[in-house]
Amino acid sequence: MEEKDYKKLVDMITETIYREIKPKDEPSNLFSIPVEISNHHVHLTRGSLDILYGKDYELTKLRDLSQPGEFASNEQVSIVSANMKFIEKVRILGPLREYTQAELSITDGYFLGLDLPTRISGNLKGSPPIIFMGPQGVLTLSEGAIRAARHIHMTPENAESYQVKNGDRVKVEVSGDHGVIYKDVVIRVSQKSKLALHLDTDEANAGNVENKCLARIIKKFFH
Repeated sequence: MEEKDYKKLVDMITETIYREIKPKDEPSNLFSIPVEISNHHVHLTRGSLDILYGKDYELTKLRDLSQPGEFASNEQVSIVSANMKFIEKVRILGPLREYTQAELSITDGYFLGLDLPTRISGNLKGSPPIIFMGPQGVLTLSEGAIRAARHIHMTPENAESYQVKNGDRVKVEVSGDHGVIYKDVVIRVSQKSKLALHLDTDEANAGNVENKCLARIIKKFFH
């Protein structure tokens, strides 16, 4: 074996051993991921906002959200299902998107009579129809109601620290008296992201989880 090949082999073995016995105080073993709880909300395209609030209407900011550039707007809509059940005052999140959707909890789905698929935001194919009602108009969608898959936002640098990549699914433990574990949490990597675990209200309430809680990744399931 040539010297350069021998060195490469030694480096590979060393890296493998290090990953197996890495110190317990590394990021992936600490409760270092902030938890954020999302209530039901909607995302709109430019065209959808024009229908609901009037042509060229601009969203007004209520407060910034943790993810850079995103905000909760003052504007709200009512969402209506085919059986005419409705939920009022559902907040619009900005900025405007390339798709229109409602992100709802399973409890919302039961109330509205909708069988909500669990999806990453924007994956709407085959999702139930939904109606939005705004002050200037009504928007009927043939698909657009989902339950958001629980997920962790992180930067590429975070992903390297936690040894995961975009699209991986992981098992996560949340700090607190109940020591809750969530399976099948999707990793979402973007340079624009800020580290956070996003749960919906049903997921958080079931485990007595609050926004002040922290989480850690305890197992990885690579895609």
